[in-house]
Amino acid sequence: MKKIKIAHILHSVGGVDVSLRLILQNINDEKYDNFVIHAKDDIEVDYVDKKAVKIRDYKTDIIRNISIFKDLKSIYFTYKIIKKEKPQVIHCHSAKGGVIGKVIGMFFNIRVYHTPQAFSYLSTQNKFKRMIFLWIEKSLKRKNIFLLASSNSEYIRAVKEVGFEKEQVKIFNNCINPIEFVKPLSIQKTWPEKYICTVGRPSYQKNIDLMIKVISVIKKETDIHLVLMGVGLHADELNNIKKLILDLDLNNNVTLLNWTSREDVFNIIKNSQIYISTARYEGLPYSVIEALALSKPCVVSDCDGNKDLIVDGYNGYLVGNNDIFIFKEKILKLINNKIINEVLSVNALKSFNENYNISKNIKQLEQIYNS
Repeated sequence: MKKIKIAHILHSVGGVDVSLRLILQNINDEKYDNFVIHAKDDIEVDYVDKKAVKIRDYKTDIIRNISIFKDLKSIYFTYKIIKKEKPQVIHCHSAKGGVIGKVIGMFFNIRVYHTPQAFSYLSTQNKFKRMIFLWIEKSLKRKNIFLLASSNSEYIRAVKEVGFEKEQVKIFNNCINPIEFVKPLSIQKTWPEKYICTVGRPSYQKNIDLMIKVISVIKKETDIHLVLMGVGLHADELNNIKKLILDLDLNNNVTLLNWTSREDVFNIIKNSQIYISTARYEGLPYSVIEALALSKPCVVSDCDGNKDLIVDGYNGYLVGNNDIFIFKEKILKLINNKIINEVLSVNALKSFNENYNISKNIKQLEQIYNS
């Protein structure tokens, strides 16, 4: 049987990179022939299939920010690769990957799927920029272009705000493999035995300044320590966060980890008291999915992505309106009440097994590609 050839286009960082790797390592490699077009400087680790065989990739000048020259250069390069490879499906990931993939889709009679992992227009407070980013999303809609949402929240925005017809939007939830074994830390542990944790670069999206203020309020009542992972990449607010930690006298209450392996992230989440997120928006955050897979209850902001994963009072708590004191209340409830923590921990793992196990869910994506 002839394989279906799929081109993946993306700027491969963070959750976008995790998403593609999980797809490639779980999809049936006897039925699908995948190749990847990505940025020259985004990753160093090869993409591999489920048999650990390297997947062919092409590198171009895809960058995170808008650059007319480099963007046009990437579109031209990608056009040549698509013309050469002749895939039946294009799956573009991330905002920039989506722009390139959709433009290419105008030149070929190929079905194009775009997984934004959170729409680009959510990334700015500037009303003019938000309007421009939303206009770009709307202007690139075509009959052969489909939105492949990573969550129900993303599905709703695609229909109500971007203007996709319902039949042009499909859902494939972000999901991961079960975490059956957690390796020992490969880095030196410099934080206390009892701590809470999160993964997120200091940025507008992750809203880390709110998290630091929550820690400051909790510190007035009890000992608390936050381990913040992943602060070194695309962290445009890192200096502001460091200053805030200093101003609030939290140097002994916050550990910043620039980078660590995914195995170390699992270890740190597994051994924490709870997982927290103060994000303004998400696609469907892998770090929260990982926390659920590790039986860890979560206290998270009530935003896109987070609210798709956390059922308030069942596997964690949702906090609306950036309310510092509700965050404090829910965090203290979980770290001080062992019985409640244990009940929500059991439910966290149950919700993962029922909804976010990629070994079960990958067939949904295969059916979408087959269509």
